[in-house]
Amino acid sequence: MFRYHTLSLEEQAILIHKHTEPPGSGYFNSHQKEGVYLCRQCDAPLYLSSDKFSLGCGWPSFDDEIPGAVERKLDKDGNRIEILCQRCGAHLGHVFKGEQLTSKNIRHCVNSSSLSFVSALTEEGYQKAIFAGGCFWGVQYFLEKEIGVIKTMVGYIAGHVVDPTYEEVCTGRTGHIEAVEVVFDPAQTSYETLAKLFFEIHDATQVMGQGPDRGLQYQSAVFYFTAQQKQIIENLIEKLQQLGVKAATQVLPVSIFYHAEAYHQSYYEKRMETPYCHQRHHLF
Repeated sequence: MFRYHTLSLEEQAILIHKHTEPPGSGYFNSHQKEGVYLCRQCDAPLYLSSDKFSLGCGWPSFDDEIPGAVERKLDKDGNRIEILCQRCGAHLGHVFKGEQLTSKNIRHCVNSSSLSFVSALTEEGYQKAIFAGGCFWGVQYFLEKEIGVIKTMVGYIAGHVVDPTYEEVCTGRTGHIEAVEVVFDPAQTSYETLAKLFFEIHDATQVMGQGPDRGLQYQSAVFYFTAQQKQIIENLIEKLQQLGVKAATQVLPVSIFYHAEAYHQSYYEKRMETPYCHQRHHLF
């Protein structure tokens, strides 16, 4: 099951018909925010903002990609190397080597129209985190009570269907995982504190499920907005390994987080119940 975003005529010209936008005309050309750049058509994560650099060439430039996200092939002109979204095949731009512009000596020259963006921060300056540990009701129940958490939302992430419904996700055919988005104040708590709590409220050793909830949508995963978040999670997983806990948790870049239907939000709070499959166990 695949369902992509509807593209404007201008976007179709670039992503489908491989045109190039005029230099300096794209929204992301001088974009400076922290987060992840995605494929405009299918939401696949492509680049971290930390790999974007200013060149002044008229198009967004990156000196690295998220592993496995970008496909390369010889351009029809026979000289340049075209880059495409690995998932949907959308045209992104071209890649160049040997220009000595950064230490990695590579430049992905990307059309702004080929991209969308997920910010690591809210408009108010709060930070964001996304965790998945089985049924999102129980994960939200514990995370929303933590000091420094401003708000939480449950939803779906990492799939290949735009605007999924709960019924579609439950088929296991959309590729989505049930997750919780956490908005927190870094002056009151830290990403590492929340990540530790996440590992303590679910069994990270379970594969493709949590307790009685089995399936792709219930797997353990953390979605990082920045390279720093990724490093923190990987360090915690290593610590768990040293404690004899073999975590099966996937560490993945964020993509579009689709909010779940209203009746899923703060489910246990509304029902005045406690989660049946999530309990806190102090590990760290």
